[in-house]
Amino acid sequence: MLSTRPTPGDTSWFVHDRFGLFIHWGTYALAARHEWVKQYEQIPDEVYDQYFRHFDPDLYDPEVWAQAAADAGMKYFVVTTKHHEGFCLWDSALTDYKATNTPYGRDVLRPMVDAFRARNLRVGFYHSLIDWHHPHFVIDDVHPARNHPERARLNAERDQRLYAEYLHGQVRELLTQFGDVDILWLDFSYPGPNGKGRDDWQSEKLYAMVRELRPRIILNDRLDLDEGWDIKTPEQFQPREWVRFNGQPVVWEACQTFSGSWGYHRDEASWKSVDQLVQMLIDTVSKGGNLLLNVGPTGRGEFDQRALDRLAGMGEWMKRHSRAIYGCTQAPEEFKVPQDCRLTYNPEKKRLYVHVFAWPFVQLHLDGFAGKVEYAQLLNDASEVKMSTPPAHQVALESEPRNTLTLHLPVQKPNVTVPVIELFLK
Repeated sequence: MLSTRPTPGDTSWFVHDRFGLFIHWGTYALAARHEWVKQYEQIPDEVYDQYFRHFDPDLYDPEVWAQAAADAGMKYFVVTTKHHEGFCLWDSALTDYKATNTPYGRDVLRPMVDAFRARNLRVGFYHSLIDWHHPHFVIDDVHPARNHPERARLNAERDQRLYAEYLHGQVRELLTQFGDVDILWLDFSYPGPNGKGRDDWQSEKLYAMVRELRPRIILNDRLDLDEGWDIKTPEQFQPREWVRFNGQPVVWEACQTFSGSWGYHRDEASWKSVDQLVQMLIDTVSKGGNLLLNVGPTGRGEFDQRALDRLAGMGEWMKRHSRAIYGCTQAPEEFKVPQDCRLTYNPEKKRLYVHVFAWPFVQLHLDGFAGKVEYAQLLNDASEVKMSTPPAHQVALESEPRNTLTLHLPVQKPNVTVPVIELFLK
C-alpha cells in the first residue's frame, strides 16, 4: 500500500467516500455559454449586469439537487459560493453583488447546505480568488477588461490589498456562518508579472485564518503555497498514475465535467456517456483518487436533463457496485492489472475488485493471482464465478504460467454498465 503525504486537514473520510458533486452556478447560467463568458467575450460590467438584474431561479429546489446527488452515490458536494464573475450565492455583508439583491431576492446557499446535510452529504465551498466585478481587483491579462484602452488609468484607482481584505472577509463569513464546512476549494493562482499569486491573495495570512477557524477542513492546492494544502486537484484530465508531489504520493481529486463547460452551456454537445463516466470514476479510484463531477444548473434553478440522466445512470451502477468504490484504493503492486480492466482494493475487508471494461469470451486470466483468492463472484448479483489454475501439462507447454488464476465467466456480459468481479482474498 502506498503511504501518502500527511495532511493538516482531516482526509480520512475523504479517501473513503471517493465520489462528490461539483456545482457551478451563478449569473453566467443566464448567458448559458460557459462560466467564463464575461472573460472570453470581454463583456463590460454595465452589459454583464443584465444577468444580475434578471437572475430569478424560480424552479430552484435544493432538495431535488441533493436527492439526485445522493441517488447517484455521491457522498459530498462542493458549490461555487462565488465564481470569477464575483456574484455571491449567499447574503454576504461585504457586497451588494449577491443573490439576495436579484429578483429572486433570497439566499440560495443556506437552503442548499441544509438539503445536502439532511442526506448525509458533506459540505464543501468553492470560493474564487479571482473577482472580475470587485472595484479594487487589479486588471491583469486574464481580466475581461484586459484590452480596455484606459487599463492603466483604471488600475491607478485600484488597490489589490483592499481586495485581499474583502476576500479574507468573505472566507471568514463562509467558515463561521454555515456550520462545520468540510472542504474549502479556493481557485485559482496564476503567478507572474501579468497574473496573480500568493502576494496578491495574501495567501499565508488567509491560510492561517482558515486553519484557525477550521483546523481539520480539507484545503485544495491553488493558493500558490508549497505547504499547508491537503489535496491535489488535476482538472479535466485523468492522471496516468497516483498523483505525486516532490516524488511522494498525495491525496488527490480529479475534477471533471459532464461536458466541456462547468457552468450551464445550452449548446455544448460533447457530453460524456454514462459508460465513460462510470469508467472515469473507476479509473480514478484505481489510482487512489477521488472524482468530483460537475453539474451546471440552469438559470431557472434546475439540473439540466442531460445531467440528471447521467447521474441516474451512475446511481444505477453504484446501487450494486458501490462497495467496489467506497473505502477502496489502488491495488497492491503484487496484483497485475488484467487487460481491459481496472483493479480497486478494500484493504480493510481484504477484497479485490476487477472492473471489466471490455467483456472477454468465457475466460479472464489473472496473472499472479493463483493461490491468493478464496472465492469469486459477480458483484451485481453475487453469483459465483468459478476459478481454476492451469494443470501441470499446460504449464509444461507454457500455455499459462503456474501463478495464473483463470476466472470462468458467462458468455453474455451482465446487464450493467461495467461488470465487477469481487475477489475475496485469503
